[in-house]
Amino acid sequence: MIVGVPLEMEPGERRVALTPANVAVLTSRGLLVLVEVGAGVSAGYLDSEYLAKGARLVEARADLFNQANVVVQVRAAGASPRSLPGDKQLYRPGQLVVAMLDPLSAPGAVLALAETGATAYALELVPRITRAQSMDVLSSMATVAGYRAVLLAATALPRLFPMLMTAAGTLSPARTFVVGAGVAGLQAIATARRLGSVVQAYDVRPAVKEQVESLGGSFLEILPAEAAEGEGGYAREMDAAFYQRQQAAMAAAVAESNVVITTAAVPGRKAPVLVSAEMIAGMKPGSVVVDLAAERGGNCELTVPGETVEKCGVSILGPLNLPAEVPFHSSQMFGKNVTEFLLNMLDDEGNLAPEKDDEIVKETAVCRSGVVTHPRVAALLESKSSATGS
Repeated sequence: MIVGVPLEMEPGERRVALTPANVAVLTSRGLLVLVEVGAGVSAGYLDSEYLAKGARLVEARADLFNQANVVVQVRAAGASPRSLPGDKQLYRPGQLVVAMLDPLSAPGAVLALAETGATAYALELVPRITRAQSMDVLSSMATVAGYRAVLLAATALPRLFPMLMTAAGTLSPARTFVVGAGVAGLQAIATARRLGSVVQAYDVRPAVKEQVESLGGSFLEILPAEAAEGEGGYAREMDAAFYQRQQAAMAAAVAESNVVITTAAVPGRKAPVLVSAEMIAGMKPGSVVVDLAAERGGNCELTVPGETVEKCGVSILGPLNLPAEVPFHSSQMFGKNVTEFLLNMLDDEGNLAPEKDDEIVKETAVCRSGVVTHPRVAALLESKSSATGS
């Protein structure tokens, strides 16, 4: 079986799907790995390092796709609109595609991929079960995003994070409020605490209070919500009335914070607006908001995805794809996830088995033999078709 690693084509994407260390693992299991020339350079991995670990380099992208039984990418289909038109001409029937595909937000792109006859696996759909933790790209990348968000805030904030006692007087610590205590939020809490900030956090799932406190943060108990944890361990989307009550209760916490980091997102849905323009107006001038949900529309009413805006003296950052800004370690984590995913797909003879009777394989498969097979993606396509009358 031949695994191909192409160069990422989406603007700003610096990660690579497999690192040289991952190549060594796969070749030891009998797989041949082809790497497009320069695929890992932006992430800090040289072609010579891939060669040293047993990979073969391929000059032309088309040649790599033509030879590979399996193509592994960081972003493809809906997650990489830039590369889809070109790559669609290169995918072929029976070929396996393993990547982040953004299937729940861009089901049409999955349909376009299905039309090639390839069998595709969306890594965002890896189930949240213990056995799949080593394959969970969302958690891996959220870890990087949470860390990076705090560094962005610390750079933009016109004050220091820690309390310092100096001959010139005592400097009070910055106060950070983290909204959402998932993987990104917990990493943000830990990083802000390491920098010396006083940290509060809020999540609709009361069960995460212990995790927040274990990292040195205090849990802000606003409105405990029963059954707030949805399928797969994600926060369940709540109704509009709940969010209105929640916003009113959060106003005081936002007003007393120097930094607000928001991380609340529901897969495949627009991010809930949790920080209103009115809350921003109540913050002290010089305060900073980092909205990690910017790619999904943002948790802050004033967020502009991909930009930094200033309102009422408050800087509101809407970063996109933060893991790509730390590509060396992001690729290390992503590559480990992909490697474990491929190894899990091996059958008893050591061959990749796309129809393996395995929960992880089944849950991530989105199309096969020209058909969109994933129930949720198929339902989204049907709903879209019904809405347009086609």
